[in-house]
Amino acid sequence: MAALTGLERVSGTVTRRPRAAWRGVVFALAAAYFLVPLGTSVWYTIYTPTTGVSFSAYGELLTADGFARSLSLSLGLAVATIAVVLLLALPAMLAVRLFAPGLRVVMEVLCTLPLVVPPITFVAGIGTSLRNGTEVLAPTPFWATLIAVQDPAFPVVLVLAYVVLVLPFVYRSLDAGLRTMDVRTLVEAARNLGASWPYVLVRVIVPNLRSALASASFLTLALVLGEYTVASLLGYEPFAVWIVTVSGSKGQLSVAVSILSLLLIWLLLLAVSTVFGRKREK
Repeated sequence: MAALTGLERVSGTVTRRPRAAWRGVVFALAAAYFLVPLGTSVWYTIYTPTTGVSFSAYGELLTADGFARSLSLSLGLAVATIAVVLLLALPAMLAVRLFAPGLRVVMEVLCTLPLVVPPITFVAGIGTSLRNGTEVLAPTPFWATLIAVQDPAFPVVLVLAYVVLVLPFVYRSLDAGLRTMDVRTLVEAARNLGASWPYVLVRVIVPNLRSALASASFLTLALVLGEYTVASLLGYEPFAVWIVTVSGSKGQLSVAVSILSLLLIWLLLLAVSTVFGRKREK
């Protein structure tokens, strides 16, 4: 028996070592895949053959024409998109789970449908609708509303378009969070104690979905900050469009802005993961 136990221990140790080695190889390849292009981009922003190493590209960010305006516009669009998509998706998903579970498949198909529609087709449809809508609604009071949603200072039409584009990712994040909790039991318990539906949503459901809501919010933020096709073809200049515009004349500056925006998103994701991880430990 002692000999068998010893052989099992040796066999277990030998088995673990190849697994650990493969994990290290996979981790190294993944790190190289992400870090090598990032490092190359950083080197491009700080080095030129004529002047050598210089951080002037990063110093030009704050004074670059259009940087603050485009970034603030993208952040405002991101906040509005997050609010609208969560207010639409979360109550609808709860209603389907509680009152019409047979419609879950239909809702999943509808929410993931934007993944199969090419962005160029999507924006072509939006542009055609806006042009035809302006002509059709010109004699009516709704014409002013249609013009207002296209205001370049804050184009609401982009918020509506981004809501559709980000809906599949928000749905998946919220669906994963709802699967980890017994929604029906929590809602019935709160309602039996006299809680109203808004109270149930805000004080019972949302606290249990903090991680899912955070994931959905940051996926939306990343999409809005990086989206180019819809905004460019509709004639607006948020952050991603401004980067492409600047790249024609200031390549180093545009790459520096892209790197900083990527690092900012990573830091925000890391901060949220740390905060929610500490809350779960408590």
